[in-house]
Amino acid sequence: MGDIRIHDVLIVGAGPCGLAVAARLSERMPAANFSDDEHQRYHWIRRHKPSIKSYKTGFETRRKSSATPSRDAGLDLLVLDATDNRWMARWDTLFKTFDISHLRSPMFFHVDPAERDGLLAYTYRNDRGNELTELRGCVGKELSKHQRKKRERSGRIPRTEPTIDERDRNDYFVPSTPLFASHCGCLMDRYDLRDNMVSHERAEDIRFGYVEGVSEVDKIFTVQTDKGIHHAKVVVLAVGGNPPQIPEADMPTEGSEAVTHAMHIKEFPTPRIRAKINLKLHTNIVIVGGGLTSAQLADLAIRRGVTKVWLLMRGSLKVKPFDVGLEWVGKFRNFEQAAFWTSDSVEERWEKIMEARNGGSITPPYKKVLERHISTGRLCLLQNTTIKEKHWDPFSKTWAVSLSDENQTLPRIDHIYFATGVKSNFECLPFLQSICSEYPVESCGGLPCITENMAWRDDVPLFIAGRLAALQLGPGAPNLIGARIGAERIAWSIQDILGAKESGNDTDTEKREFDYLTGRGSRYDALAEAA
Repeated sequence: MGDIRIHDVLIVGAGPCGLAVAARLSERMPAANFSDDEHQRYHWIRRHKPSIKSYKTGFETRRKSSATPSRDAGLDLLVLDATDNRWMARWDTLFKTFDISHLRSPMFFHVDPAERDGLLAYTYRNDRGNELTELRGCVGKELSKHQRKKRERSGRIPRTEPTIDERDRNDYFVPSTPLFASHCGCLMDRYDLRDNMVSHERAEDIRFGYVEGVSEVDKIFTVQTDKGIHHAKVVVLAVGGNPPQIPEADMPTEGSEAVTHAMHIKEFPTPRIRAKINLKLHTNIVIVGGGLTSAQLADLAIRRGVTKVWLLMRGSLKVKPFDVGLEWVGKFRNFEQAAFWTSDSVEERWEKIMEARNGGSITPPYKKVLERHISTGRLCLLQNTTIKEKHWDPFSKTWAVSLSDENQTLPRIDHIYFATGVKSNFECLPFLQSICSEYPVESCGGLPCITENMAWRDDVPLFIAGRLAALQLGPGAPNLIGARIGAERIAWSIQDILGAKESGNDTDTEKREFDYLTGRGSRYDALAEAA
């Protein structure tokens, strides 16, 4: 294959999904493979391996400790990220820009492959329980089937009754942003994922085929970036969807400096608005969107001195703890997820995804924040309202905005922000054009119909993680729970392709000894082989 380097795995995207895949590929005993009791026992044995005594010679040797798992020395892993040369760069930037103090996800939504309760354990192990905030209204006393039917018949069960059992209360807290970042940093250190693994490069084209003079027997990937070319046996696409764009109908022909998509914000508010605030001048901004980001921006703008904010929502205000309903949230498999996986068609799955997510929503705490700002007159929340027209005045550098609700009149607007999320249409991603042309797949709702093994096709080891894998992962695909579940399924497939063993870089003898100690498989076979 010449002097050209061919990586085993190349990951496009160094966000939570990319980190989840890299960590899972480095973990010898993932929590998903074992029950809680088994997993605790295996980790204890790994940490405190007993001495091994030969019955023939009587010589006793003590096994080396492996309390800190390390990446398989034979796995050549490269990560490309368009934002920076480090993990979670885009994530950290957005959280800092929006001044987000806590995540929306509960404690069991994380990317640690080793422990199902890894984030919770890390929190208490480091005495950082004061950085957790309880998700009120999620947890309630469990009712028996008989009690529930009895209450239903009497009409005594309110619709807002909590659906999560009391024993899971510890899970229904949200971590602070610094706490989650520290936990991710712990994973990077545990699996040795920091040193020169992430390269600051933007993927421009991905091809799969034979490469003359490099690989003429097996097909490999050729990934072209803005800085060079890389080759790999397996590629994992862990991007967060399409680049954010302002809706085409609202794209201005002039005054573009006063219209910004939320994902493109670098300073908030803009220097011009901050200058007006410093001069004690009146400032007005419009925020378009019905999700949590729009509420966070509205609150942040008011806290930083903007005189008044108009928050426009195309539909009605929806309030729920998570992006998906509580019936989809759980540490273990649940009925809704099982129904999703047994759907008869991808169209049915797509309908379940749309129904479960049901557009943008805000959390109950942020609803109270918005209500407080409304009561002071600093915020005007307009539901079922859109921008009808807008005209830019280059002299005053403000917008004249008219709304679909003609009863509402707005003053001159200094800036318009669109917190309208991102689209999911893989066919529009520039770096997938070659793959789509040479190895086409069906699509549904802008999502690729990938295989159950999370691969592009059975003959193309391009694996999809995150938002674009929703037809396999379900409504939680864009969230942290989707990152972890997707990483687990992708790692299984990659290990099959690369011939990796579940026990990492252990020798066959070590694996047999470990199987004997943990009771896996047949102990008689293990003893016979050891003899």
